[in-house]
Amino acid sequence: PEVVKSICEAASKWGFFQIINHDVPIEVLENVKDATYKFFGLPAEVKNKYSKEHSSSNNVRFGTSFTPQAEKALEWKDYLSLFYVSEEEASALWPLACREQVLDYMRKSEVVIKQLLKMLMKGLNVNEIDETKESLLMGSMRTNLNYYPKCPNPELTVGVGRHSDVSTLTILLQDEIGGLFVRENNGDNWIHVPPIKGSLVINVGDALQIMSNGKYKSVEHRVVANGYNNRISVPIFVNPRPSDMIGPLPELIKDGEKPIYKQVLYSDYVKHFFHKGHDGKKTIEFAEL
Repeated sequence: PEVVKSICEAASKWGFFQIINHDVPIEVLENVKDATYKFFGLPAEVKNKYSKEHSSSNNVRFGTSFTPQAEKALEWKDYLSLFYVSEEEASALWPLACREQVLDYMRKSEVVIKQLLKMLMKGLNVNEIDETKESLLMGSMRTNLNYYPKCPNPELTVGVGRHSDVSTLTILLQDEIGGLFVRENNGDNWIHVPPIKGSLVINVGDALQIMSNGKYKSVEHRVVANGYNNRISVPIFVNPRPSDMIGPLPELIKDGEKPIYKQVLYSDYVKHFFHKGHDGKKTIEFAEL
C-alpha cells in the first residue's frame, strides 16, 4: 500500500519516478544495452537500410534528431524506432543486431507495466481494468534505441529538446552516464535524474494526463549533450492504439467533475506532436477544451 501511494503521489506531483526491485531481470536490461551499442556500431550503409527513405516499413525507422524538417537546430542524437505489431513482423523486419534483446525487454516489462497501470488507476478510483480499458491504456507499444554520441561542442546543442511524451507511460532504461533532466512542475528548476543501476525510470505521458483529467501530470524533460562519453537509453512507449479516442475516463467525470480535455483521436494527437520541433508541453493544448 505504501508503494502504491507513493507512486500515485509521484505521478501527480512530479510525473517522473524511478523503480527498483521491479522483477525485470538485470541481465535482460544489460542485454538490451549491449544490443543498442551493437546496432549503432554497425556500418553506416547497414543502418541506413532502416532510414525513412529505405525502410521496408514505417514501423522500423532509423533516424537522427527529432523532426529534422521542422527544427531550427538538430538534436545530437541517433535513434532506431521499433513499433511492435507482432512477433512475426518483428522477426521479419527488425534488425538482427537487437531484435531478440528488444523483444525480451518488452516481454519482461509487460508485467511491470500492467502493475503500474493497475496502481495508477486505483489512485483514480478506477478499480476495474477490463479488456477495453487495457487496450486503451496500453494497446500499442514502441521501443526506441537512443544513441547520444560524444559531442565536440556540447554547449551548442542538446541531446533532446524539452518536451513531454505523448504516451500513457514511458518505461526508460538509462545507462550510467546520466544527462536526463526533468523540469520541476511549477518552476524553472531542472533536476537531474541520477542513473541507478538496475532501475527503470517511469514517466507519465500526455495520454495519461488527458485520461486522468489532469490528476496525473506529464512533465517536460530533456537530455543534455556531453563531451566525454557516448550515452544510450532505451525507452518503451506504452500508448493507446492510433485508432483510439482519448479523453477523460468516464469514471472521473460521472460525478459532475468538469472535463478539462476533449475527446481526440490518438493518431491526430501524435501527428500534431511530430509535425513540429520539440516545444515543451505545448502539444497538450491540442486536447484542451
